[in-house]
Amino acid sequence: MLAALLGGAIVIFGLGATSAWAQGEGLHGTLRSGDDPVAGVTITVSTADGQEVGEAVTAEDGTWEVLVPGSGDYRAELDESTLPAGLRPRSGAVREVNLLGGENRPVLFALEGRAGQPQPGGTASPTPGEPGGEEDPDELGGEELVENDETEVTVVAGRGTLGTVLALTYDGIHFGLYIALAALGLSLIFGTMGLVNFSHGELVTIGAVFCYFFNIVVGVPVLLAGVAAVLLGGLFGWAQERWFWGWLRKRSTGLIAMMIISIGVALMLRFGVLYFIGASAQRLNEYVVQDTFDIGPLAFVPKTLIADGVMVAVLVTVGLALIYTRWGKATRAVADNPALAEASGINVDRVIRMVWTLGGALAGLSGVVFAIDQGVRWQMGLRALLLIFAAVILGGLGTAFGAMIGALIVGVFLQLSTLVIPNEMKYIGALAILIAVLLVRPQGILGRRERVG
Repeated sequence: MLAALLGGAIVIFGLGATSAWAQGEGLHGTLRSGDDPVAGVTITVSTADGQEVGEAVTAEDGTWEVLVPGSGDYRAELDESTLPAGLRPRSGAVREVNLLGGENRPVLFALEGRAGQPQPGGTASPTPGEPGGEEDPDELGGEELVENDETEVTVVAGRGTLGTVLALTYDGIHFGLYIALAALGLSLIFGTMGLVNFSHGELVTIGAVFCYFFNIVVGVPVLLAGVAAVLLGGLFGWAQERWFWGWLRKRSTGLIAMMIISIGVALMLRFGVLYFIGASAQRLNEYVVQDTFDIGPLAFVPKTLIADGVMVAVLVTVGLALIYTRWGKATRAVADNPALAEASGINVDRVIRMVWTLGGALAGLSGVVFAIDQGVRWQMGLRALLLIFAAVILGGLGTAFGAMIGALIVGVFLQLSTLVIPNEMKYIGALAILIAVLLVRPQGILGRRERVG
């Protein structure tokens, strides 16, 4: 079973990497001032030695993209002379990016000031000390923008390493909550069916795509689009079990065969999303850029804290439901012994179907949170799948609360690991956790030892 699991991981991640390389590498972003896009701004991308690779001008919606010839170190520079009067980069006009194979990475240029407020005398920039002007760096201590693939937190540089550690710890908790939503569903499915579902990461992508469709195509506000995406994610999970996985179970299909089938389902869903939304990252039309506010040594964006509150509330509600509700007790009974649960009068098929519905809804909510944070990408589920498996194995296969604890540990560990390794290599930590747990404690933190043979 373990050999098949690792083999499936190699196949799915290898195919995903190959398809990514076929798309080519590049840098992209969305330039905004508050909630308003900034058009007509020139951004130049060059190699580390100064050789120009390409140039882009932001479109009417503020988006830009420059394709590069391959992986390596690149510099993205914003031409401040093309900015509207009154706007300027908050933390410098140059971003240095290390691009790995197959990546199309977002680059953030945070703007400050207010458009249409030129310096007296007709100059393009406000004067120091005036509204929107340059502050005294000695007074503020300067700012360093900590950027990663999950969220962004501004750290006041004058407060040193402690501020960075706190920022990375919070990033890890936020990322861990996002992973916990998906890991909880995967763990419940494994507990009730015994299926290692490699297509579960694509349920995250499906939730993000539903949110993008309702927000961009239909024109529904993001919050309502997110609610609709969660409901449709649950419906999609129910439909999978009702007309596909349930049908395979009734035909007595083996778990190994079903696991391999799940790899095919993952590839079908992933490239279906690629066909409909394309290879470039897609942004929602609300909450892309927000003003930050300070809490202690950190500065947060409101959408991140609100998302954290929603995710915590959902996880706590599901946890309490598993303990105290009739459905939760039935689910735990099926996970413990399906045959005995069925003999006791529990409708096992109905319980499994409800677990798939809940798993699809939780994964959909995870995708909505990621879409609001970082936009919609066709490979987002593939990237999340390794971390979801790491969280589930660390917490204990089939244990819902173990999946939550494992996700938080994985998230914090990955973010703090960037203190000693490059940000692009932090996902190696997930593989390290998988290997260490399988060697030292195969049953996970909350898992139980089982007699074999």
